[in-house]
Amino acid sequence: MSARLEIRTDVCTGCGLCTSACPFGALSLVDGTASVSDACTLCGACESSCPFGAILIRRTGTVAEGISGYSGTMVIAESREGAIDHSTLELLGAARAIAEAEGGPVSALLITSVAGDGPKVLSEHGADVVVVVEDPALGHYLTEPRAAITRRIITERKPAIVLAAATTTGRDLMPRVAKLLNTGLTADCTSLSFDPGKGCLLQTRPAFGGNIMATIVCEGTRPQMATVRPRVMKALDPDPSRTAEIVRIAPEPGELVSRVRLEGFRVLDEGIADIAEASVIVSGGRGMKTPENFSLLSEIAGLLGGSVGASRAAVDSGWIPYPHQVGQTGKTVQPRTYLACGISGAVQHRVGMQSSDTIIAVNRDETAPIFQFCSEGFVGDLFEILPALAKEIRRRRGSA
Repeated sequence: MSARLEIRTDVCTGCGLCTSACPFGALSLVDGTASVSDACTLCGACESSCPFGAILIRRTGTVAEGISGYSGTMVIAESREGAIDHSTLELLGAARAIAEAEGGPVSALLITSVAGDGPKVLSEHGADVVVVVEDPALGHYLTEPRAAITRRIITERKPAIVLAAATTTGRDLMPRVAKLLNTGLTADCTSLSFDPGKGCLLQTRPAFGGNIMATIVCEGTRPQMATVRPRVMKALDPDPSRTAEIVRIAPEPGELVSRVRLEGFRVLDEGIADIAEASVIVSGGRGMKTPENFSLLSEIAGLLGGSVGASRAAVDSGWIPYPHQVGQTGKTVQPRTYLACGISGAVQHRVGMQSSDTIIAVNRDETAPIFQFCSEGFVGDLFEILPALAKEIRRRRGSA
């Protein structure tokens, strides 16, 4: 599709609001009416600034013309020191489910300094094609090189859908790529599906502070782009018999240029606070009352080989550092067992832990929302229940 700017001279009042709104100086007043020059980029600033509806961006061509030739799902892979991040494997699982309805291939784009066995891992977890862009200059993430390379690969290969994890990297990269491609982006999705009738990806995410779940559809442009929260999708079991086509592409010299210079890189050692990787999480909320009481959770987490989590209320109160926070504004987790102590279960917390295999809740309020979706619930005083639980775990292990 193409577009043009139309000025309705019969409606224009010559107020000049559009000329001041245009960031490119493409609009001026000629004989008391707005006029546009070749400097116009169709950014839409003038259209939204006009209170009289005198400026319109008209799109020409059909939707079919604008999306023809696009097929398949591409996953933007993340790796750390040659190891593929688990969030990428989750996305490949989601991409394979989408491919059953969409019909196109599943591809993975790996931009890295050392590919290692990354292509093999991506193949075993569901990729039909692995595009590898490998260069020593791509060791640490920088926005401009990654965005330039990603844009070129997408333009050349024309995937209908592009997915990335809603990590720090994905949240930085994808908006820039979406702008470069002049397409839409749905951020922080918690669910994906495909509508064969419309040929569209259905992208579901929390909205209005998590009070509703919105499903967003991009009908008129391609690719359809989304970032997905880690730990809300299931990775497929690896299949060593799978063999993907490996396509190796060299970066173009201009793509490695960055106006940002990396001075150093330091890994944050969160230790036991790395709740995203924990198989058991013992979380506390406002019901813990004081920071000292989190020692009860640490004790049980230690006995079970797990990590300590927290609700936003506990973090905002200063009882425990932010890396422990589970929920919409914290981390999304998917442990085998999630023990929620003194947590009401508001939707903002729920979206961060609802994919746990087993959810156990302890709360003195029997009407707490968490009892509506937990696997097992205990109504009572957590300051009596938790010490008793720790004692019973020790007894069963013969260390009481």
